[in-house]
Amino acid sequence: MTTPAAGRRLAPADLRKLFLFEQLDDTQLDWLAERGWAVTHPAGHAVYTEGEPATCFVVLLSGTISLSRNVRGDDVEFSRTDQAGAYGGATQAYLGDQVPQLYNNTMHAITDAEVYELPAAEFGPTIRQWFPMAMHLLEGLFFGMRSSNDAVAERERLLALGSLSAGLTHELNNPAAAAVRATAILRDKVAGMRHKLAMIADGRIDGEKLAGLVELQELAVKKAANAPKRTALETSDAEDTIGDWLDEHDVAGAWDLAPTLVAGGVDVPWLQDLADATGEADLEAATRWMAYTIETELLMGEIDDAVARISGLVNAAKQYSQLDRGPFQVIDVHDLLDATLIMLNAKIPRGISVVTNYDRDLPPIPAYAAELNQVWTNLIDNAVSAMHGKGTLTITTGLDSTGDCVSIEIADTGPGIPPDVRPRIFEPFFTTKPVGEGTGLGLDISYRIVVKKHHGDIRVSSEPGDTRFTVLLPLREAA
Repeated sequence: MTTPAAGRRLAPADLRKLFLFEQLDDTQLDWLAERGWAVTHPAGHAVYTEGEPATCFVVLLSGTISLSRNVRGDDVEFSRTDQAGAYGGATQAYLGDQVPQLYNNTMHAITDAEVYELPAAEFGPTIRQWFPMAMHLLEGLFFGMRSSNDAVAERERLLALGSLSAGLTHELNNPAAAAVRATAILRDKVAGMRHKLAMIADGRIDGEKLAGLVELQELAVKKAANAPKRTALETSDAEDTIGDWLDEHDVAGAWDLAPTLVAGGVDVPWLQDLADATGEADLEAATRWMAYTIETELLMGEIDDAVARISGLVNAAKQYSQLDRGPFQVIDVHDLLDATLIMLNAKIPRGISVVTNYDRDLPPIPAYAAELNQVWTNLIDNAVSAMHGKGTLTITTGLDSTGDCVSIEIADTGPGIPPDVRPRIFEPFFTTKPVGEGTGLGLDISYRIVVKKHHGDIRVSSEPGDTRFTVLLPLREAA
């Protein structure tokens, strides 16, 4: 800021010409005239700068000024005016030490501009004395809005968590039910296998043949573990071949046994070896014993797959929540994206295909992992909602054009964001969803996490059939 010595005093009558001060009485105008200074700033000069201590309340007297915010090193202008009486600077001085007194934006002189500067340390307390009720209302509005934002944001997180929990429960239920079902069947099959073994080993087969039978059983287990993948036609032909061979050897229930034997990779030469090892008299009992062996192996494979699926889901939930990790850490963005996709799987309709184009050579980056997962959740959920059950969700990672940031692009093939809506999508409480389906905080929260907390950027481009949100995250931790 310019020092007061470089400015000039204004008469109370001059101040009354400004719409901001026209309703003040003579005593109040005298107070302003005694403490403020009119200061001229040349075109291109910064009247005050974002982030610096807010020492002055600034009122435009003449010329044109702009207000801008810093977004990852770039000044983004959001207002420009030449109206005398427009103001900026220490606009929260009336709150005193209840909030950090810093400039929330930067004011630039677009042309040579004259502004009236009032010291914030005196202006703030005096305004509270002049307008006590108004100040109480403003203070209540300020802290009420902040509290409301926090409460609604927390509600947004809880709703998202509830939705994800429901999806995770559904995902866990399928493999868990499969494991329970396979275990129940396995118990019956093991009991049947013991019974058949007793029939085979009741003295009718000598030790040498029994040893050969056990070797065939081990071979059957290996065949079941490495059974070839067949088409439906190939499976049907194989079952016909096995069924015919069993019929020819008078094995009862041949067509019930054939599907199990084929699923276990059994072929006619192996059955012939079994017949040679047991003899025709005991072939049926031996075949059923082998069928039980194969079926138990297949069931154990199902249980193993189900348990592995459960373990994978639990690990994804752990990765998503980051419960066992520090809030700030070095992370691989692909781990976070994959965990989020797994958590959201139940919410993605079958008509939407998910495509991932990952640059696996990307280095790890410093980040707040759990909060980035919230960003991915918001962006993916919005993309899925926009496609109304049908389309393609594409997630692409890479370095940005500067090489200083990791770029994560989430694209959908929905109808796009209308041009008149696009400027408002990051505003808090703004939503295009029907009442009750969105709080309007998802993108606002995402913006604050990416821009404010990670010093990155979030950008959007949209046209019908192609909407892209691009998140840029710095490779190195900000100072």
